[in-house]
Amino acid sequence: MVGLDHFEDKERCKRDNINQLVGRLNLLGKYRSKLKSQAFLQVSAPSLQRHEPCEESDLVQTYIQRLLMTDYRARYIPIKEKPSKVYNTQRTVVLDTGKTNAFEKIFKRSAPVNEQSSRQPIHPMDIQMIVYLYADHFLRQLIVTKLSQCQYALPLLVPSPFTQEIEFPLWTFRQIKKSWKSHKRNVSKNQTIHQAETPMIAFFRFSEVSASKSELMNSLINERHNTFFHRHCCGSSKSRLLMDGVVEIAWYCPSGDKNDKFADCVAFCNLHGDAQSNETQLKILTKESSINVVLLPNLDRSDKSVAMVEKLYSSRKPLICLLTEDDSGVSKLQEGKYKIGLKQRNKSDISEDVRRAIKECLSKSLSVFKLMNIGKHTGIKVDENDDDCRRGKETAEWMVKLLDGKELSKIKETFLPCQGKLWHDWCLKNKELRRPQGDNIEMHNSKKQTEMHKIRELQKASGLSHFMKLFTDKMDSRNVDEKIYFLKWLGILLDEYTSEDLSMLHHKYDEKWSKVLDLKKKHDKTEHLTAEQSQLEMLSEKLNAATFGLEHILREIGQIYESNVSVNKKNKGSGCKLDVSSLPRTVAELMISGFPLELMDGDAAHVPLIWVQAVLDQLIKILGDQRVFVLSVLGIQSTGKSTMLNAMFGLQFAVSAGRCTRGAFMQLVKVSEELRKQLNFDYILVVDTEGLRALELAGRSTRNHDNEMATFVVGLGNMTLINIFGENPAEMQDILQIVVQAFLRMKKVRLNPSCMFVHQNVGDITAGEKNMVGKRHLQEKLDEMTQLAAKEEVCDAECFSDVIKFDIKTDVRYFAQLWEGSPPMAPPNPRYSENVQELKSTILSHASKSNGVTLAQFKDRVGDLWNALLNENFVFSFKNTLEIVTYRKLEEEYAKWTWSLRSAMLEIEDKLRNRINNRQLHKVESRELEEEMAKTFEKVKSFMKHYFEEHKEKEMLIQWKLKFQEKIKHLYGELVRDAKTKLENIIYQKKALTKMDGEKTLRERRLLEKSKELALSLKDKALDENELRRLFDSVWEKWVSELTGDVPPFKEINIEHDIFTILNEMHEEALVRDRLNQFGNIVHMSDFTIYVNPIKKSIRNYINTPLLPPEEQESIKQLIHNVIRQTENQVKSKSVAKIGYNSSYIQEIAQLVKDTLGGHKCMYIKYEFKKEFIVDLILYMCKEAGMRFAELHQVFREANDPLIYLEKKKPEYYSVFKGFCEGATSAAVFGALICSELKNPILQSVYNKTANDLAGEMRTNIPAFKGNRSNLEKHILKALAEEEDFHKFMKYIHHPRDHFEDFIQNEVKAYITEGNSSTLAMIKGNIRHKEQCVIMAAERATAEVLSKGGDANMWLEIFSDCLKDELEYNKEHLTGNCCQDITDFELLEEVVKRELRPITEELNKYLTNLSDIEMKMFREPPDEILIEHFCQCCWVQCPFCNVVCVNTMEDHPGDHIAPFHRNCGMNGIIYRGTTNLCIDFCTSSVASDTKSFFPKRNSDETVLWKEYRTAGPELENWSITPDLSELPYWKWFVCRFQADLEKYYKKTFSGCGKIPNEWRSYTKELAMESLEKYL
Repeated sequence: MVGLDHFEDKERCKRDNINQLVGRLNLLGKYRSKLKSQAFLQVSAPSLQRHEPCEESDLVQTYIQRLLMTDYRARYIPIKEKPSKVYNTQRTVVLDTGKTNAFEKIFKRSAPVNEQSSRQPIHPMDIQMIVYLYADHFLRQLIVTKLSQCQYALPLLVPSPFTQEIEFPLWTFRQIKKSWKSHKRNVSKNQTIHQAETPMIAFFRFSEVSASKSELMNSLINERHNTFFHRHCCGSSKSRLLMDGVVEIAWYCPSGDKNDKFADCVAFCNLHGDAQSNETQLKILTKESSINVVLLPNLDRSDKSVAMVEKLYSSRKPLICLLTEDDSGVSKLQEGKYKIGLKQRNKSDISEDVRRAIKECLSKSLSVFKLMNIGKHTGIKVDENDDDCRRGKETAEWMVKLLDGKELSKIKETFLPCQGKLWHDWCLKNKELRRPQGDNIEMHNSKKQTEMHKIRELQKASGLSHFMKLFTDKMDSRNVDEKIYFLKWLGILLDEYTSEDLSMLHHKYDEKWSKVLDLKKKHDKTEHLTAEQSQLEMLSEKLNAATFGLEHILREIGQIYESNVSVNKKNKGSGCKLDVSSLPRTVAELMISGFPLELMDGDAAHVPLIWVQAVLDQLIKILGDQRVFVLSVLGIQSTGKSTMLNAMFGLQFAVSAGRCTRGAFMQLVKVSEELRKQLNFDYILVVDTEGLRALELAGRSTRNHDNEMATFVVGLGNMTLINIFGENPAEMQDILQIVVQAFLRMKKVRLNPSCMFVHQNVGDITAGEKNMVGKRHLQEKLDEMTQLAAKEEVCDAECFSDVIKFDIKTDVRYFAQLWEGSPPMAPPNPRYSENVQELKSTILSHASKSNGVTLAQFKDRVGDLWNALLNENFVFSFKNTLEIVTYRKLEEEYAKWTWSLRSAMLEIEDKLRNRINNRQLHKVESRELEEEMAKTFEKVKSFMKHYFEEHKEKEMLIQWKLKFQEKIKHLYGELVRDAKTKLENIIYQKKALTKMDGEKTLRERRLLEKSKELALSLKDKALDENELRRLFDSVWEKWVSELTGDVPPFKEINIEHDIFTILNEMHEEALVRDRLNQFGNIVHMSDFTIYVNPIKKSIRNYINTPLLPPEEQESIKQLIHNVIRQTENQVKSKSVAKIGYNSSYIQEIAQLVKDTLGGHKCMYIKYEFKKEFIVDLILYMCKEAGMRFAELHQVFREANDPLIYLEKKKPEYYSVFKGFCEGATSAAVFGALICSELKNPILQSVYNKTANDLAGEMRTNIPAFKGNRSNLEKHILKALAEEEDFHKFMKYIHHPRDHFEDFIQNEVKAYITEGNSSTLAMIKGNIRHKEQCVIMAAERATAEVLSKGGDANMWLEIFSDCLKDELEYNKEHLTGNCCQDITDFELLEEVVKRELRPITEELNKYLTNLSDIEMKMFREPPDEILIEHFCQCCWVQCPFCNVVCVNTMEDHPGDHIAPFHRNCGMNGIIYRGTTNLCIDFCTSSVASDTKSFFPKRNSDETVLWKEYRTAGPELENWSITPDLSELPYWKWFVCRFQADLEKYYKKTFSGCGKIPNEWRSYTKELAMESLEKYL
């Protein structure tokens, strides 16, 4: 019982110690939830720590992070010591200066220290085991894989201290591969270790022994490295808690060298602790072992261990007994049985004796050990029996079983049909499409697009094989762990399935490659070399066909998705049996889980753009549009790029020699929460690439392929790591030239990545002087390569720093050799891990100064770069989508800023116009307008400053900052100048009418007095309404006659006579008379031949060339259109409604027409206009203008002819008369009169304010008006497609501004009059506002008059002053003697308030329905306000296709640009010498290297399309970028209106202008959808 109690106490103490350890390591409560790899596979503060002491609570994190970097020193992490009281006491003991007693000082034991005051150190293996026990299965596998790479022993049997179960972690071994070269067969092997069949030597001990078993095992395997941790290792202590009962395993792998310790691969198992206490483990080991090695102390015969030793001795298996208390050498007891003494013997002698004994045993036939057999034993738990693992494995096995019996090189062709020949053919066609040849580019493009579509249909028809169906079904599983198990199992099983054949093929390839090299060295150029090279190429293709992994399955998914999306998009309504919409999300989730995504297919050398962008879209949906820092890596093949990235971030890029990275892969690395605050991004996106100058591509690799790859990844990366292996000058020169050229291209397209150079495998990296020499040599090489690349890219650059910001001192890193010794038994060099860590810190230091990119921007960048690379001239073809999007958003903001200024100025104009009309303002200064605008202008400048300085793309925006500041400043100045001109014009008009207005005031005042006098004279007579009316009517005529008796009658105008007279002065009278009845049709003519005279014959006469070719006819039409527009503007500029008509206005229009015609330039054929043309056009324009002048003059007459306007005033004066007759006071009568006179001013003011308010509301509510001019154009094009009105299309094509204005007018009219209740609400709101203004004015006038003792004139003065900014109200006729008897101002105020209500109610009633709104009442209608806002921009049209420049500023600096161009035939352009309308798009033509055009009709001189800028001044300022995308909108238009176009231009789409059949497949819906992409 005592023994049992002692055992229980010991176990309880051990449990307590384990619990204490868990607490010290900050793992309390985490056993059930488990540690997951995602928590450690992120960039965090611990992942950046150097090899320095850490807190106990950080030990787990630090251990895992160092292990992920394959730093074997992860075992030896120093812990920060906390100063203890004992330690401090000992340190502060006063030194004994007296007589020394050596014995006392040295040998006397100090009192035992209290256990509580000193904590036991944590044993390094306890950290490893606690991490192992707390990790989930995936993190365990990762940890064990990394331990294997560090050449450490791996847990084979693990007893749990929590459940007492013994676990065999087979899953953790599944990804471990070992390479070795056997001496017997001289064969190299690269095998997954769980499948290897090797001898296994089991080591264990009975009882306590003085020698270290683990140390002895290390000396047998690798004396320079502690494969097994032992008591003499750094950090070892007696406090070990978790290793007893653990069995560890390690393998010795020979290199084929004579110094190998063993001739073949041998497994070594080590049972920790006393074997007697771990019977299950001992039983399994002795069963599975080939040789048993046991360490024994001196045992008594009665000892329990003796029976076990007897059993081992009697076994057939070799046994080596190591006696710790025996000093004899090797003794062979019988065949296969040895004893070796260890006591007081040299360690190297012991290890040599043991090795010799083992070798002797191995030379005999022994049982072999296979790792998987361990799982067959009872009494242990196998981790792979987990339900998720089992289900994942079953599906993977079903899939791999489908491959049985198939030839390896045919498997992909059978099971993954979409990515083979079909995909490669599609890629080839796509490149041919982007690099057009021949003259008929559109036919070439349509043919290629048709071929590509057929390939997509074939891909789609392949459907999902049963193999792929199993895969996609499993990927739809909601059980994340099961899904990850499945993927890992599939990778493992496919690797097993293909590894043997691949190994054989690699061996053949290497042999053949060696032969070819030997022949090349001998300068053999015979058929023998050609034959060998051909065979090498065949082997390369076989290797490629036989490589079958998870990346190929995911590639197939990508092609299934692309083909289905492409076909369904083209064949809408055709039906789709397969739903592929979930595939991108599935793969996006894999990316988040840590799997790489193939960015560029290395076999096809192509980016599956639709697929990649779809996955990135889903990534954005899941994560949000996170900001990422993109890190790209470039280097020669097999220079350790992927190994470096895996060590740096714990990634999963393939690194084995058999599986070099093909193409480019990207992988997400999360940034921890604490580091996100220091960095400006959420993830690092790592892009790993196929090596440059890849041997696998030998024979088909080209420099162009490497240039494409380099340009692509350099353009993607915020930083590019350039990896150089060793110091071979030839290899260095090759990669440097490629890299420099890529950076030079980035500079030319305004992308600014950074770079770092990594020199790997450098011998003595500590020699600073040598490094500086190396750096100087690198700098010289970079400068030399820059000059070479600059010549090729045709630009100026003398040195590398001209191309990119680069510091040779800080941006070059030297890396130690990867291995510490010779593989396969060498551990990784810890200095390499340090170099990786230093590089990682430097990268993040650089990254912290960068904003990175958002995932959406990265997605666009992938498309931009790839589309530009598909065209041969990258720089010419590159379109920066991010830049385009950023610029569009800037223009949208600019539209808001300009609207703020414009609407503010409209309000100021309205206010000042009221003041002028109220005679309160007689002069306008620019300074006053600027003061009025100052607040708004400062606000806009503040918005701009914030936008340019705080926007996430501020680095990109800086290039436009100055330009937009100038644009705003220019607009502000223009608004001030225009407002000043308008207001001065009103002041001038007011002054011109001063006399007339004065007379009008006197007449009105006189009528008021007469009405009052008459009423007072009749005050005492009782007259009814009819009698009053009759009496007033009888005197009214007399009064008007008296007041207007001396006024001459209003002069009648005869505009037709003025036109005739003016034309007679300019031309012969007979000619003018002759044309009077013939001019009316001039604007509707299509052929102007009768109106011109040729000056001389053109240089060359072409067959059937008419006198006026189509281009000249169109030119004359455009001329007439310009004359019409200028005439309309001239008419608008004349204030006829205010100051009346003058015959000089007709004179000005006639001169304007004449001058415009005189400035007309012929395009190709010299001619002059006949006089008939000039007369007809002047007659037409003058007649049109005259009709408008006549209308406006009538308005002027009605307002100023006394007989007319006094008649309109009659009701007002009758009201005054009636009021006085009925005994009303002057205050009551005048109050009512004021209100009745305010009715029209209020209505007009409401219309004026509503116009501005409506324009602002429409800018918000009407989609077409929400953004910039490009957005407006998109809605115009959609509307045109919806209506399908050919004539509107032609107006848009030839007279875009007119069409824009028409569209705006129609939209505004529809908004106001077609069911928009907000318009009425706005008007009613403005009526209420004006009512309140009048009431407040009356209240203020009363208050001030009463306080100052003023009279009625003073009241009117204050009242009208309060309203000067709100209404046009003239109170002059009310002042004077007629209102002097008003003394009750409170009554006057009350009357105004009372009488105003029915006035405003009447106005509201008058505006009940939308149809009641009169557009002519708006002084400046909302449509004109919006036209002014949207149409003050560039209207220059492309000389080829007539597309309009989208720049928002007239006379802007820089090139004219348009987001997408049109088919040139729409503009009437034909092929030379034919009547065939052109089907080319200018953006397609400029992509051609050979296609040319004739810039002059009368010359045979041609210009290459790609050099179009040299063809003349009208072309040199146009930026036309190659674009071979589908452009469905205009192709649909040409097909839909083919007959109309042919009729319009009198030409045909035939011959070389035949419309490709492909165009006819575009529907209107597809055409309209495509606008979203381009505008």
